[in-house]
Amino acid sequence: MSKSVFNFVSIAVLFLFLLSCSNSCKVNHSNKPGEQNELTGKNEMAGPPVIVYKTNADYYDKVPVTLSDDKSEIVSYPGIKDIYYKGELAYPTKLNDGYLLDNRGIGPNSAFLKITYEEYGKLDSTPSKGELFGLILDDDPFDKMYNCGSKYKYKDIVAELNIMIDEKKLKKQTRLK
Repeated sequence: MSKSVFNFVSIAVLFLFLLSCSNSCKVNHSNKPGEQNELTGKNEMAGPPVIVYKTNADYYDKVPVTLSDDKSEIVSYPGIKDIYYKGELAYPTKLNDGYLLDNRGIGPNSAFLKITYEEYGKLDSTPSKGELFGLILDDDPFDKMYNCGSKYKYKDIVAELNIMIDEKKLKKQTRLK
């Protein structure tokens, strides 16, 4: 008789544990735009980051490269075919108030070359890191830079970013520079 009571109590405890977890252990795995993880309250979609920036001068048509933290070498640079997106040169998208939306992979350690996208795209081959280092126009070109989350959380990215800029809400995003 004591064995059957023990089994009954064990099953009841297991049932209560599973029932309590089904109500409190919810995690959002849908990753649909606009939905949040119920535990953290954060939108945790993976995807390319939305980088919005403002430069100290007009570098709109200049090719970016990425420098090491100490700015002594180029650690990343595009191939001559990498500056295209869907068959067009990957210029940044112009936003309100002089901000630009990155379409190439800008980051806080980016620098701009003296060469334009158009000139770079016409080269026969990609220059070496040493050649590109000699073409650096500005190794500290950014006035402001923000990471505005995943590209997938936006339905109309340009319109939504312009609203954010106009309503002075850009500063609520993660400031990179």
